[in-house]
Amino acid sequence: MLSVVYFHCKTIRNAANITANFEKSRSKISHFRPQKSEKSSAKSWRYSRNTLQKQQSLPVRPIIPLVARISDQNASGAPLMMVREKTRLDKFKQLLASPNTDLEELRKHSWSGIPREVRPVTWRLLSGYLPANRERRDLVLQRKREEYFGFIEQYYHSRTDENHRDTYRQIHIDIPRTNPLIPLFQQPLVQEVFERILFIWAIRHPASGYVQGINDLVTPFFVVFLSEFVEEDVENFEMASLPLDTQRNIEADSFWCMSKLLDGIQDNYTFAQPGIQIKVKALEELVSRIDEDVHVHFQKCEVEYLQFAFRWMNNLLMRELPLRCTIRLWDTYQAESEGFSHFHLYVCSAFLIKWRKEILSMVDFQSLLMLLQNLPTIHWGNEEVGLLLAEAYRLKYMFADAPSHYKR
Repeated sequence: MLSVVYFHCKTIRNAANITANFEKSRSKISHFRPQKSEKSSAKSWRYSRNTLQKQQSLPVRPIIPLVARISDQNASGAPLMMVREKTRLDKFKQLLASPNTDLEELRKHSWSGIPREVRPVTWRLLSGYLPANRERRDLVLQRKREEYFGFIEQYYHSRTDENHRDTYRQIHIDIPRTNPLIPLFQQPLVQEVFERILFIWAIRHPASGYVQGINDLVTPFFVVFLSEFVEEDVENFEMASLPLDTQRNIEADSFWCMSKLLDGIQDNYTFAQPGIQIKVKALEELVSRIDEDVHVHFQKCEVEYLQFAFRWMNNLLMRELPLRCTIRLWDTYQAESEGFSHFHLYVCSAFLIKWRKEILSMVDFQSLLMLLQNLPTIHWGNEEVGLLLAEAYRLKYMFADAPSHYKR
């Protein structure tokens, strides 16, 4: 028994040290730029490529059960870890309680993860939904929530109209497929909430309308805002047990924060999805510079980046990671400048290279594509996501001056 406790504490200390060491080195990385020799080497890796083939349909979605509660994994019985987390939580509370929250300071502290207790209000602030001025927040929330339900009254009845019938039907089909192994999302009440959010967003954004994959982007916001009222086991919580006003507030806040996110990546979902095409091409260019062996292996097996990375861009890796990891990832995305658009490219690059050993062991098209569409992340947690983000940050600043591998 003592050996188990010792091992557990040692593991937690190691994870804490990784995060602490990364925070110390992060400021140093930002000053790093590649030497001329690195640029020259990068140029030598250029090769002729065929035009990316048009994506015909989304690959089959792998089922990734939650396997652990969505609640923050920072909690532990280790005294050192508890003290460190309490100090972080106190700092967040201090920032949030100030008359005018310093958003830059809030982003700085959020980059390495946001404590569960303050994640809902922090996400509202970082997404631009709430103002930094503390006195104005309640009024803004009231106004925006009323505005959302005004949209419901104005537009939702039109879901059966001929002009909108196909949009609503596709949303209605996609909702039950959203996190199918989490009971929360199979509740009719929750599915109705998602249908309203997605339909209203589609009606208000005719340039793109509803596109498959957008349904996934509601779930992190919904779970985080629900967690304000649920101590544990969010995935099995009965939504109907909440007061109606609370249900409505969660719905409205999820709509507005999802809308803020999509404002920054809407070209991913307009006709022909040009934003995704550009990002997949950028990923291909970047991987060819980072790891030529992996890139050449894709060519040998005739695997196109679009065949697996389309989904990575369309769903922001949500179909590759457990939901708890997505929530942790989004802490950083909302703290990082252009996190959901620009920084996501480097996260995808780091994520791909993470599996280089497994990738290089695959000998044909079918086995390689099957691996890429079903990467074994089922047991991932905060430590794995933290390491992934640290590597992505390193790549971002290593290749910041590389010859236009990514034209935004």
